[in-house]
Amino acid sequence: MALDTTEKTRKQFFKKLRNSGAEDENVEMSFMDHLEALRWHIARGVLVWLVTVVLIFIKIDWVFDHIILAPSNPNFVTYKLFCDLGHFLRLGDTLCMPPVTFHLQGTTVSGPFMSAISIAMIGGLVVAFPYLFWELWRFIKPALSPKEVRYSRGSILWVSLCFFTGAAFGYFVLAPFTFNFLANFTLGTMGAYEYRPTLTDYIDSLTNLILGCGIAFELPILAVVLGKIGLISANFLRTMRKYAFVIILFIAAIITPSPDWTSQILVALPLLLLYEIGVVLVARIDKKRIKEEKEWS
Repeated sequence: MALDTTEKTRKQFFKKLRNSGAEDENVEMSFMDHLEALRWHIARGVLVWLVTVVLIFIKIDWVFDHIILAPSNPNFVTYKLFCDLGHFLRLGDTLCMPPVTFHLQGTTVSGPFMSAISIAMIGGLVVAFPYLFWELWRFIKPALSPKEVRYSRGSILWVSLCFFTGAAFGYFVLAPFTFNFLANFTLGTMGAYEYRPTLTDYIDSLTNLILGCGIAFELPILAVVLGKIGLISANFLRTMRKYAFVIILFIAAIITPSPDWTSQILVALPLLLLYEIGVVLVARIDKKRIKEEKEWS
């Protein structure tokens, strides 16, 4: 058996799956070839991911100082931009956030090392995301018809763009607001409580915001895919809009670790906008489908 399976052989496999009269032995043999191809796609993806993990780990001190800790720094670019925006809109210091003053602590001997491993692994996942999706695309492409392949052109670019846009939103907008709120929130008036978050808690909160927003911003892509395969329509999305808004508010509450309504609104508004963009895109798909049906009739 060859180490890698050609695209032609895999296309023949999917044709056999669609053909109910195919013999079981032939389908089983092709299925093993298909699993072999999947194994090599996964292996290449893991290899690229591991390379990015190693590179990030080599520069872990710089990554920690200039990327991980940046949203907790009072001089972070987001604080200045929002403060300047508030002054430009003649709102005074309404959008100026108070300085963030907290110091991270560790409670285990292996805490710094395990945190460095976690940063490198998640950072590698973010950096290697376009290639990982490209490997997934290469695997499923033989199963698609020429029409479906034509519809999916540029999918790698748009999926990656939405993911990185969401990750940037979580990092530059949501994380500063969240950490600022939590760091300046006080409990009681006697000063008995001192806010000293653990290193693990801080990293987990930051990565959840980045990955959560990155995945949530794939909403238009999901709507387009479901629209092209006929599972949803623009009318359906318009009908379900009020229910979708409630679900989006619920998702925003899950993504944001802080209970303040400001952070939740900051997440909900872009998701609502992405939902409306999905409605517009699906409406274009519906219009194109109706036009093609009229041409064939």
